[in-house]
Amino acid sequence: MSERNAGLRTRLVDVGVELVTTEGVQALSLREIARRAGVSHGAPRRYFPTHLELLSAIARRGFEDLAARGAAALGDSTESPRRQVATLGRVYLDFALTHRGMHELMFRHDLLESNTLGLRDASLPVFGLLVDLVGRARPDVDARLVAGALLANLYGIAQLWTWGSLQLTTGADDFTPLLDAALDAHLGHEDR
Repeated sequence: MSERNAGLRTRLVDVGVELVTTEGVQALSLREIARRAGVSHGAPRRYFPTHLELLSAIARRGFEDLAARGAAALGDSTESPRRQVATLGRVYLDFALTHRGMHELMFRHDLLESNTLGLRDASLPVFGLLVDLVGRARPDVDARLVAGALLANLYGIAQLWTWGSLQLTTGADDFTPLLDAALDAHLGHEDR
């Protein structure tokens, strides 16, 4: 792919990332992305033959961003595996709540199932890190299953928090007590 073509491909994804961040998933039409990128409405099809491929490229950026945030937050942490899981949980919830459109796009079943542009593979490093930490925190369990249940719990917290349901039902004004409860449920209690 020529430098010019690679540049336009990147620009289309950049515009999509900005669009999903500011306006949500519903704004991600090929026509709108092309308009904002300053190209004809047919131009995206040269780089992304299907809408699904462009959405996958945008979602891949979300997984890369989430992985980078997790790596930065953990750094060379000497904390216990459980505390590292707590850090990842906090990073995940913060990302989900501040990047709602991207979070919604990243976990769309049709994109992950199609594995277009290796999207499923892009999601695995974050989950792999979580599995590793859960396994070290709880060597007595199937770490993949517990990590999956914890991820589902965190996803639910993010969605219900976004809708205002958890604030109403729990009276919590931030998600920290809910994160702590999820960790206790999946990893056991820890002296705080």
